Parts: sequence; structure tokens; C-alpha cells
Amino acid sequence: MNKSVAVIGTRGYPSFYGGFETAVRKLCPFLADSGWEVTVYGRPGATLANFHDRDERIRSVKTIGMEKKAFSTLSYGATAVLHAVFLKPDVALVMNVANGFWLPILKARRIPTVVNVDGMEWERAKWGRIARAVFKLGARMTARFADEIVADSEEIARRWEVEFGRESTFIPYGGDVPEKSGPALDLGHGQYILLVARFVPENTIEEFFDAAKALAENHPVVLVGSSGYGGPLERQALQLSREFHNISWLGHISDDNLLSRLWQHAGVYFHGHSVGGTNPALLQAMAAGAPVVARDTPYNREVLGTSGIFVGATSAEIASAISLLMKDPNKRQMLQATALERIHERYTWQLVCRAYDDLLRLAAKARTTVERSH
Repeated sequence: MNKSVAVIGTRGYPSFYGGFETAVRKLCPFLADSGWEVTVYGRPGATLANFHDRDERIRSVKTIGMEKKAFSTLSYGATAVLHAVFLKPDVALVMNVANGFWLPILKARRIPTVVNVDGMEWERAKWGRIARAVFKLGARMTARFADEIVADSEEIARRWEVEFGRESTFIPYGGDVPEKSGPALDLGHGQYILLVARFVPENTIEEFFDAAKALAENHPVVLVGSSGYGGPLERQALQLSREFHNISWLGHISDDNLLSRLWQHAGVYFHGHSVGGTNPALLQAMAAGAPVVARDTPYNREVLGTSGIFVGATSAEIASAISLLMKDPNKRQMLQATALERIHERYTWQLVCRAYDDLLRLAAKARTTVERSH
């Protein structure tokens, strides 16, 4: 008899919102191939009904919640957990520590939980004091009630052991090495500077915008992303695209092929993420062959190794490093080759999905053993 798994805490399947959603698109078909019955909880209007690679074996359940920046994860997580209580899967894969508040409900129903804790959410600048306190408490609840914990980086795993006394299983995200394709823009290969990120402060967006003004004097600059909620950073991106003929803002892009082509032909990709673990956008940029200048953090150093250039958070440092790399084609070629080796060694989706499969089976088996003992 097939085992069943419920995925809780993402925007649904298939969705392109962020790292969790990318993982779900890759993982769920793999689990179905491995004999799992898969249910993914999501939000109304957040998934693509006409997605060409949609796997019809994946059951999609949409629940209700509040579309408020600070409370959406909590509210949708609660309704998904209540539905899962009646579904009673063999194991639940829960994404985001905010859903730690609902783990006791699953435990009372004897549903084992595997929780991907993501980054240190309470350290993100986009959250106010109350939201940060909520995330920190959710992390403490996760540490107490989760059966298994997944850390997407070794640094995150280390911090969870130090701060919460919990060991975790390291399972990163993956990167797909794409087929070679033509440029997505009429800018030529290696001629432009690219940013792909959610527009939130901890991704060094405002500092890059300042750097872009100087960089645009010599190179086209392409901005991809949005906040999802509007706000000052989106207004700044729009203003830059209007004031500087060499700066283009493409907004949020959910087309994987288009993003891949943008990374393949970028002269330099800037990765300014400062909080969190292994970032899917960084991996995909590496897999596509984009030379990377990254914010100097333990997480980015862990992923890139020697395949990136690291900078501080000031616009002057960012502009200088990118400008120097744009003038050095040999250095860019070396970074591309090193990054591709690193992807093959550590960050393929096949490795990632197999690790999740093994851990979910371990958690489900533990419940079966406990039930038999009773």
C-alpha cells in the first residue's frame, strides 16, 4: 500500500512564488514516481492551472486564509493543518517555522512531521517587531514538536543546534543545468548586469539600485522581481527604468525558461540575499552559467565556495566589484566553470529529492512502529 504525504506551508502546486514553491514543483512528481500519494495545500489564485509540466497525480487542495503580509503564512497554515487532520496522511512535510504553532495538532493526531525551517525568518528586515517575535516563537514550537527538521544549509543546521538544541538533516535546494538557448533580450551575450530577487530590504535591493545608477553608464542593467505587495522598492525600480535608458525593470517572472535565458546570457548576476540558507535563485544562476557577485554572508560562501566574488553591503563596493568583473572575461569564464562543477557535486535536484524521500519514509516508518507497539 502506498504511503501518503501532505505538503503544508507553500502557496500550492504548481506555483512560482519562491524557494519553497520551486522545491515543491521538483519534489512532488519525484515522490509520486516513488509511490507516494501526494497532497499539496495552497492558496486560491496562487497556482497555475495551465502549467505545461503539471503532474496530474499531485492532489491540490486550496484552503482559506488572510492575505495579510504578516499573517498569511499563519492563517493558511492553520486551515491546511485542520484539513490534514481529517485526511490523516502517513507524514506531513511542513514548510516554514511559522507553522510550528500548528504542529501540536498534527502530533495529537499521530501525524509525523518533517519541517523545513527555511532561514532565520525573525532576522528579516521586512518584518516588524511583533512579526519577528511570532516567527521566533514558531521556531521554538518547531524545535519542540517537529519529528524531523530539515535545514537547507549547513550554517542553518549549525545555528539550530546552537540556539534550539535540535539536530537537523541537511537537504539543500537544487539547480537545473539548462540547454543552451538564445538571448532573452536584444542585449547580446555577456553584455548586461542582472538582478533577480524579491524586493525586500535583506536582499540588498536599495543598495543595488544605487549601484545600478553608476553601472548603467557603461552597461545595461536588468532588474527582475517585485515585493508582491507593492511598496517603495517597486516604486524605485519603476522610477529607475523611466529615468535611465540603460536600466530595465521586468517585474516578477514566473517563466523558468525566460529566467534561465536571462541568467545564461548575463555578464554578471548580483545576488544580494543576506538572510537565509541555500537560495534557489543563486543555484539556478550558477547552473545557468551566470558569473556571480554575491553579498558576503556565511550562507552565500557555503553555496558558492570559490565560484563567486564576495562584496559588502555598500553601493560603492557592489558597483566596483561588478564593474571589475564585467571587464574581465577570463575571470568570468573561470567562475562559470567552477560553479557548474559545484552544482554537479552538491546541488542536483535528483540528490535533493532522494534525500527528502528517504527522510519522509523514515518519519512515516517511525509512526508505524509506534502504532504497532500500542
